[in-house]
Amino acid sequence: MGWDRIALFFLQLSWTLHHVTAIERQDMYPYGQFYGDVILQEGDDETSNVIFLTKPLYFYEASFDNLYVATNGIISTSDLPMEKQYVDDGIPTDFPVIAPFLADIDTSKGKGSIYYRQTESTTVLERVKADVRKGFQGAVFTPNHAFIATWENVSAYEEVSRSSSPSNRRNTFQAVIAYNEKDTYALFLYPEDGLQFFGTRPKESYNVEIELPARVGFCRGETSYFIFSRQEGPYYSVTSNEQSIKNLYQKGNTGTPGVWLFHIGNSQSFQNIVLPQDEGLGHILTTVSPFMTVLSPDEEYTDEDEYQIEPDFQDSTTTEFIEPEQDSSVLEGHNQQTFLNNLPLQPSVSGPGDVPKPEPRHYPSDVIQPQRPLPKHAILQVYPNRLKDIPPHTSGGQVFSVDEKVDFDSGVIQYSTNNKETCERFQTHCSQNADCTDYSAGFCCHCNSGFYGNGRHCLPNGAPHRVNGKVRGSLSVGGTPMQLDSIDLHAYIVVGDGRAYTAISEVPEPVGWALMPVAPIGGLFGWLFALELPNSRNGFSITGAEFTRRADVTFYPGNQRLSIVQTATGLDNQNYLSVDTHLDGSIPFIPPGSTVQMEPFKDTYQYYPSLITSSSVRGFTVVSAENGAETFSLQVKQNITYRDCSHGPRSRLQTQELRIERIFVMFVKEERILRYAITNKIGPVGDGDPEPENLNPCYTGNHDCDTTAQCVPGEGQLFTCQCATGYIGDGRNCYDVDECAEGLNSCGAHSQCVNLPGSHRCQCESGFKFDGRTCHDVDECRDQPCHAQALCSNAPGSFYCQCQPGFHGDGFQCFPENDGRPKTQCEHNRDSVKSGSGDVPLIGAFIPQCDEEGQYRPLQCQGSTGHCWCVDSLGRERAGTRTPSGSPPRNCDETVPDRPKTRCEHHRDSAQGGTDGLPLIGAFIPECDDEGQYRTQQCHGSTGHCWCVDGTGQERPGTRSPPGSPETNCDEPVRPQTRCEHHRDSAQGGTDGLPLIGAFIPECDDEGQYRTQQCHRSTGHCWCVDGTGQERPGTRSPPGSTQTNCDEPVPDRPKTRCEHHRDSAQGGTDGFPLIGAFIPECDDEGQYRTQQCHGSTGHCWCVDGTGQERPGTRSPPGSPETNCDEPVRPQTRCEHHRDSAQGGTDGLPLIGAFIPECDDEGQYRTQQCHRSTGHCWCVDGTGQERPGTRSPPGSTQTNCDEPVPDRPKTRCEHHRDSAQGGTDGFPLIGAFIPECDDEGQYRTQQCHGSTGHCWCVDGTGQERPGTRSPPGSPETNCDEPVRPQTRCEHHRDSAQGGTDGLPLIGAFIPECDDEGQYRTQQCHRSTGHCWCVDGTGQERPGTRSPPGSPETNCDEPVRPQTRCEHHRDSAQGGTDGFPLIGAFIPECDDEGQYRTQQCHRSTGHCWCVDGTGQERPGTRSPPGSPQTNCDEPVRPKTHCEHHRDSVKSGSGDVPPIGAFIPQCDEEGQYRSRQCHGSTGHCWCVDSRGQERWGTRTPPGSPSRNCDEQVSVLPTQRPESVCERWKASLVQHYGGQPESHHYLPQCDSAGEFIPVQCYGDSSYCWCVDRDGREVPGTRSNDAVKPACIPTVAPPTMQPLPRPDVTPPPTGTSLLYAQGQQIGVLPLNGTQMDKQRSSVLLALHGSIVVGIDYDCRERKVYWTDLAGRTINRAGLESGSEPEIIINTGLMSPEGLAVDVARRKLFWVDSSPDKIETGNLDGSDRRILFDTDLVNPRAIIVDSSTGTLYWTDWNREAPKIESSSVDGQNRRVLVRDGIGLPNALTYDSTTRQVCWGMQVRF
Repeated sequence: MGWDRIALFFLQLSWTLHHVTAIERQDMYPYGQFYGDVILQEGDDETSNVIFLTKPLYFYEASFDNLYVATNGIISTSDLPMEKQYVDDGIPTDFPVIAPFLADIDTSKGKGSIYYRQTESTTVLERVKADVRKGFQGAVFTPNHAFIATWENVSAYEEVSRSSSPSNRRNTFQAVIAYNEKDTYALFLYPEDGLQFFGTRPKESYNVEIELPARVGFCRGETSYFIFSRQEGPYYSVTSNEQSIKNLYQKGNTGTPGVWLFHIGNSQSFQNIVLPQDEGLGHILTTVSPFMTVLSPDEEYTDEDEYQIEPDFQDSTTTEFIEPEQDSSVLEGHNQQTFLNNLPLQPSVSGPGDVPKPEPRHYPSDVIQPQRPLPKHAILQVYPNRLKDIPPHTSGGQVFSVDEKVDFDSGVIQYSTNNKETCERFQTHCSQNADCTDYSAGFCCHCNSGFYGNGRHCLPNGAPHRVNGKVRGSLSVGGTPMQLDSIDLHAYIVVGDGRAYTAISEVPEPVGWALMPVAPIGGLFGWLFALELPNSRNGFSITGAEFTRRADVTFYPGNQRLSIVQTATGLDNQNYLSVDTHLDGSIPFIPPGSTVQMEPFKDTYQYYPSLITSSSVRGFTVVSAENGAETFSLQVKQNITYRDCSHGPRSRLQTQELRIERIFVMFVKEERILRYAITNKIGPVGDGDPEPENLNPCYTGNHDCDTTAQCVPGEGQLFTCQCATGYIGDGRNCYDVDECAEGLNSCGAHSQCVNLPGSHRCQCESGFKFDGRTCHDVDECRDQPCHAQALCSNAPGSFYCQCQPGFHGDGFQCFPENDGRPKTQCEHNRDSVKSGSGDVPLIGAFIPQCDEEGQYRPLQCQGSTGHCWCVDSLGRERAGTRTPSGSPPRNCDETVPDRPKTRCEHHRDSAQGGTDGLPLIGAFIPECDDEGQYRTQQCHGSTGHCWCVDGTGQERPGTRSPPGSPETNCDEPVRPQTRCEHHRDSAQGGTDGLPLIGAFIPECDDEGQYRTQQCHRSTGHCWCVDGTGQERPGTRSPPGSTQTNCDEPVPDRPKTRCEHHRDSAQGGTDGFPLIGAFIPECDDEGQYRTQQCHGSTGHCWCVDGTGQERPGTRSPPGSPETNCDEPVRPQTRCEHHRDSAQGGTDGLPLIGAFIPECDDEGQYRTQQCHRSTGHCWCVDGTGQERPGTRSPPGSTQTNCDEPVPDRPKTRCEHHRDSAQGGTDGFPLIGAFIPECDDEGQYRTQQCHGSTGHCWCVDGTGQERPGTRSPPGSPETNCDEPVRPQTRCEHHRDSAQGGTDGLPLIGAFIPECDDEGQYRTQQCHRSTGHCWCVDGTGQERPGTRSPPGSPETNCDEPVRPQTRCEHHRDSAQGGTDGFPLIGAFIPECDDEGQYRTQQCHRSTGHCWCVDGTGQERPGTRSPPGSPQTNCDEPVRPKTHCEHHRDSVKSGSGDVPPIGAFIPQCDEEGQYRSRQCHGSTGHCWCVDSRGQERWGTRTPPGSPSRNCDEQVSVLPTQRPESVCERWKASLVQHYGGQPESHHYLPQCDSAGEFIPVQCYGDSSYCWCVDRDGREVPGTRSNDAVKPACIPTVAPPTMQPLPRPDVTPPPTGTSLLYAQGQQIGVLPLNGTQMDKQRSSVLLALHGSIVVGIDYDCRERKVYWTDLAGRTINRAGLESGSEPEIIINTGLMSPEGLAVDVARRKLFWVDSSPDKIETGNLDGSDRRILFDTDLVNPRAIIVDSSTGTLYWTDWNREAPKIESSSVDGQNRRVLVRDGIGLPNALTYDSTTRQVCWGMQVRF
């Protein structure tokens, strides 16, 4: 029995050993060329050609027909972008990916191979079937296709320097994809020795040793969302760090280490990757964010997490919460489970490390909710418990339901439901704009609708916000210690579009320059108030106004580290956020005067309960005069801790992506202000960047809502603007609501309302204190303010002091009583204020204070208000000494200056225009008395009106008297103002007494009532009114007529129709008639007078009782008027016709219209004539033309009295007459006019008078098919029956232009046989080409013959078209045979193959081609030179021929204008003498084409003999390093270096040229002054890298060109810098910086574009911060003027057209160019298409040409057009960086620009 057990043990051991053995290389699926694999091309970033699958496969839920294999360890279903767009990023990617090992892999120079193939091998498919069924037990899967990709011994990309050698680490791995019509599975295989490197270093790591671990997993890529949007698809990651990658070959999920199986697609429904069931992970994971699916195969995990807080980043104010080791990796902990008790633990009272393990319990669903685990070593801010009566929670893990009455003693604290935090007890902790909600464990605050925040702090949606705070700390700038001592920080945020502007003032100069890259200081506010995309929340919505943000910034390559701690302490009394910033650490030195440019980037934020983290790396460029452009990077790790309400429902938010779209940083040296401007949006991770036109304007910021409004998105591009809470308006323009003035405030008793922008605050009165909701009385007696011998008594809002018996005084000072001295005036005054024997003062009354002698103390204060002032010996206040509550009182012993101006004096001086004493013309100037108070009577010097005022200068109603009338006694009490007086004063425009010009001003009697008769002074009309001022109907009299006696009683009848008509025509009750309008006349009863006349036209007519004109009564001016009392016959048909043609009742005939003539009876005259055309005709009694009677002008007219048979016009006659232009008799030029017989029917044969074509028609005039005959051919017999038209005949007739028979010029017209079928041979009459066609008219391939060549026999069968014939036919422009002008058309032989010699007919060049038509190098010969024998073999191109051909652009061989083209001899070598065709210079070159020193000759001088030895003058300097290195390499190459050999390129001074290249290849890089390669600059592109010069230029100032004339003396340069516009004088061509000055200081602006109008001496500029365009004169004292402030998003470049007085500007957010007048009027859009990021713009006024740059990062360009928007074209597109600055040299007619180099 024992041996049996031993045998069983060894058997189980053998199974175990077999089970854990990793696969070997021979265990992988077969691969290699022997098995039919294709080998991927060697290289660093290669992608296979498209692999067309035999059958489509399903990846996720989608079907794909193609695959691509890439060098970098991935397979994709779509073509891959350049590796720099994905190789250094993690999963997810923007495109579909199957990644067995995504890293920067390199197979160049024999470093491994990559194999791939499709297969239907039974052996392979059966093996996959077995592997799948092993992992997915019970799965029914039979694959019918497989795809295998193998990476064998591949290497990581490395930058090998001279001091290092290449690594010998190699990786081998394999991916197998098997599928059928329904499912797809993937196998990843990693043999035991297959993974020797686990990550790769980024190419642009800036000399920092960073290695990114490889990524393994799957990604669906971006998918369509709605119609025009895209969103991130599902994805699945297998690895997260180096240890998890090592586990790829040490573990597996099928039972075999190194073998990984995944279910990756299904035809029905598929959410995400599925793993084998036996691993406990065979469920579908729906990917929401990377954090949910990054699975770390690290069972022996020892490395730190991806986000780690550095040890020195912690301080004593934070507590470290160590989370249990819980990992969701599929490669470790396969059987982990998550329990409810694994929640974040609370801090223990015994210390941060003493955390007792929680006991498992059953928790109510509303108490405990699943939470996201915190990252390891996360730093949490421990907030103090601000609830004084509530003990802190313990961390014992014991949770109780508070729904039942319980008492529990933990031994530390006692807990009961009485301690529960409820809204009833703690509602004041919520914002006044929030609701409080009770939950089982406590309460939470939630912001009301229209507000956002965390409930404790809420702000109105859409309203702009401000941040105030201090910045302090210690910094080391380039090794120099600097101190910041509480300098101011202010930020302004436009919440509606996520723009945050931050300014730090009084920054020391070295620190200001060095802090420019530290945009994370202002970046906090960008995150807090970022524009929210759908399904996202900005920072303030989560943290509110209390949080701590800690950021650790590391600068590369210097490794300087800076710690940023920003603490938000709440909202101040202005409702603005308060944030203090502390900086500590080192920052790199930046040269003064430098600029810093930062590109847009994205940052992913991770959200946990009470914690938010992020980590990102971003680059920036420093441009300085000393070092040029230098690129650096910084890494930012940050965490934000805040108070999270754990009682209510938690947000499901886990990750969000902050998109920083624009960053602008600058330091203003003169003002010592550091500025950051950042535009931010926040949204879900991986949503991609859809095109702006596909996003709602609310999410792009391209809306025109006010900055104080919220943009509310609608469907598609629709949106509405809604003013923020606290503002009112239409959303485009919003205005602050004064809640205090309009009674909308929530202030209670004993408080004052103080209005704020968009809000208000309640300020308690003196003596009261705010408790969060109401104002409570302060008991001042607690502070013992009274004298020791006095008693203090509290009163609401105040207190009073009473001296004890035996003492006298005011209570603040008490003295023993002295019965011998009488009371002084002060003591009498003091005691009189106190009421009764109890000496209880009146509440709030002022009690004077007396000294020991009973005299008034010099300083008096009122206890209720807190005001203090000085008095004289009589107790009278001394003017100008009063101070408000809280400010220090004056020293009353000092001499007091003149009292301050009173309200009246301020009013008087402001009306006089300020200190210059110039009164505003016609303005009212008040009169003040000696004390500066308003005189009780005021008079207006211009109008003569006088009135009484109160102490504040307000007019007392009813006291106004007009000039010449008795003035009111202003000492008498005045009655309130009447309705008439209100009406009169409002018409006069307010208290300044200026009446509105032309307005009606009512007259009031002495009692203020309306005078019964009112007259309009402008029109002269008078009328009677009733007591309310309403006009009494029938009383109005025009000027010059007898006025109505308004004292006679008038029956109160309503206005008649005529009176309403008359008054409305006069423009309302103010009596303004509309100019030129008809005004009816009414009789005394208000009825229409029977005769009406138009005052403007002089026409008169009769009307009926409703005012309608009676037909036939109108008479023109000067003709006898109709007697309107006689009855009038009704208007006849002719009269109706005539009057309507004359344009209605105003009598204006329509120009050129036919107007019929009527006889005296109103009947049509028998003959009618058209006055405009001269045609005449006869009509019947109804006015209808009688057929055949029309006569043209100048011909004999028809006698209309002769009888004509009355028949109606026929169809043919209608057709004929309409073709002749209608009733006016104008025939249409070239139109077909049908011919009609005597009966008016169509003649059977019709002919076109212009074309000569004839055809037969049926009875309706329709052409009968097949009867058309061209001019000169026999006509068809139209009496014979005709067959229907064939396809050929339809084709032929349509090509001839339709029924009018006009063929399209140059169009192909097919030929048809007698039966109407296509002739087998067709020819194009214009080009002469002929070809064969089939029965449908389609050309038969290979049958086309050019003009002059033998035609093809179209009866013979034709072979299919060859490649050459396809090429030839496509170049000729398609089946119509039109060749493209100037295009190359290949020649094919009889078999359709390319002829060995091809020639370009336009250029005359000839060359040899191979069988595919590709040019054979070295065979091209220009026109006139001997042609190459194309039957001889051709040598490869030489260095000279490569050089020559590369200069030429394209197959057209058109070289760039002015470019130098080298000349090569017959052997392809450089000719020893080279000349520049444009400049005429000639020089000698060596065998490599390098110019030989001293051989260059200018044009016109004798050329050198290049075969002679050139004497080299001795140099004054020793040979440089570059020259010595070059000489040694030439010797190394045996004196004959080849084209692919590297030789250092040196300049004339012997220094290294910044760009170095391998021979004549495009493989180039940048070097420093010592010739060392600059890391990250290698490029294999056609455009060489832009490198910084290795040696500074020898001169500090540019030398003027000899052909440039310096500007005249007194010329200055205007420039824009931040918030100012400066002027810089020029001294010749040099800038005189010592005399530079600031022209305009524009605080709060960001000036971008600037231009000058020399005619009016005004400067124009764009303000990016204010979104405005402004101007100002250069004269002293000129104020800036805003000329455009609407519809602008990001105004940048600006140009003034001085000649045309026009303004042009670009708006880079909506991508458009606009124009307008110089005052902003007549604004219109010039261009809003094909623009991506327009920047600079200039105008050449002399030619009317506009130029602008487009900073499109994908395709930058410079364009031009005329100033009216015509002739738009691209000037420069290729080989440029990002063009910014732009100018025009009118002398040389050249456009010059500055650009940012793209690295």
